[in-house]
Amino acid sequence: MTINYGIIDLFAGPGGLGEGFSRAGREPGMPMEIRMSVEMDQHAVATLRLRSFLRCFEDGLPDEYYRALEGGGGFGPMLQRHPDRWQAACSEVRQLVLGKPGVFESIAHTLDKTREEFGGNTILIGGPPCQAYSLAGRSRNKGKQGYVAEDDQRHYLYREYVRILERLRPAAFVMENVKGMLSSKVDGGGIFTRVLDDLEGAADGYRLLPLTVPSPADGSRAPARDFLVRAEEHGVPQARHRVIILGVRRDVLTRVFSGATLLAHSGAVTVDEALRGMPALRSGLSKEDSCAAWQRAVRDHAERIAALDTLSPDLARLLRQVARSNSLPDHRVAIRPGDERPPAPLDGWLCDPHLNVVLHHDTRGHIPADLGRYLFSSTFTKVTGRAPKLSEFPDWLQPEHRNRESGDFADRFRTQAGIRPSTTVTSHISKDGHYFIHPDPTQCRSLTVREAARLQTFPDNYFFCGPRTMQYHQVGNAVPPYLAWQIAKAVRALLP
Repeated sequence: MTINYGIIDLFAGPGGLGEGFSRAGREPGMPMEIRMSVEMDQHAVATLRLRSFLRCFEDGLPDEYYRALEGGGGFGPMLQRHPDRWQAACSEVRQLVLGKPGVFESIAHTLDKTREEFGGNTILIGGPPCQAYSLAGRSRNKGKQGYVAEDDQRHYLYREYVRILERLRPAAFVMENVKGMLSSKVDGGGIFTRVLDDLEGAADGYRLLPLTVPSPADGSRAPARDFLVRAEEHGVPQARHRVIILGVRRDVLTRVFSGATLLAHSGAVTVDEALRGMPALRSGLSKEDSCAAWQRAVRDHAERIAALDTLSPDLARLLRQVARSNSLPDHRVAIRPGDERPPAPLDGWLCDPHLNVVLHHDTRGHIPADLGRYLFSSTFTKVTGRAPKLSEFPDWLQPEHRNRESGDFADRFRTQAGIRPSTTVTSHISKDGHYFIHPDPTQCRSLTVREAARLQTFPDNYFFCGPRTMQYHQVGNAVPPYLAWQIAKAVRALLP
């Protein structure tokens, strides 16, 4: 008899981990289902509830979902036709701030009920907020007057995860966080050792297992660095390096470890491969935008940059090709998907043959000077294979930042090279697109929400709720679902 496992998803974001685990749970021989997701952001909660509602349809996404996407009239009528399913989704997804007084008590009953319903066969997943651990966050904190790391409660939010772990006593758990957790220090000591100690000793005791290197055969704890997972080594088109800890309750750990790794390595997927089929779009001008004005601005910048004596012949030649191009895109919003597809097996994960629209594929507007910077960066990257440093930009394209020569913003304008996986997609993409410039110089723009979601491996039919800024934020904060799916299958293989 195959055992079904109930899943509790904490700090769920828009559902990256949950999507991977729920997709794996629908495959033969490994039934798993999400029973509660907890998230504090209202837009991510809306995204989670919609996806939870859609999972209630056992035969896949319903036709009326596709009709709603194509019609653009919203999901209200569809939800009203299925009130029981919608109520179940709203009950499953809780908008709560974990760590605040009374929140643990408000979900304790659900934890107990889930454990009882599944006979202890539960799985806990999630990743506490990372701002206190990330290198960027720690750098910002150092600049805050009077900042004391020991007083920053974000360092200790992982304890809320442990508290829930103690109450649920799941058969397994997965905790995800940023690479900076490995080096973060509080009270003169490393936070990561405390995290491992607390997780290992929680409830009935857990064996902590790395995913990408063999576990110690003698049952001892693996070195801290072994818990680092490089997403690009597992078919994700993004160099995203994250700490991922898998814990299996000692009394249910049935596998004998003999040097094997839990996650198999696969070939790298490049940005160009991941974005196949995404229709070409032009960016916009932030003021007085029109197709003609935008094309004129791009051509003027291309001619001016190409005339510089300091350019390599190859770079000047490419810029002149852009200036003479008769195929500069003229649309800012995509309607239909293209015919090309990403390489297998990612195409089967991302693409949906029933989807006849492209979701969230519309572009930002930029000031004319940024069009020049994007054009220079993208052509430079296409020729050299790397994004230029700010010091390599022509003087007249340098931004008017007082601290531009400090070296702190050397990568201020960074094109994602098409020949390799992208750099880490972060929530910063919600602020501007300077770090995420499209590799095609003729489009002269930053990545759209859908393109960022492709690099994060969200299926093309995944709808993100809220304004565009918050859609970007959700995408940047997520665990890549394709990686989560692989982790879910590895976890399930370890359990009865």
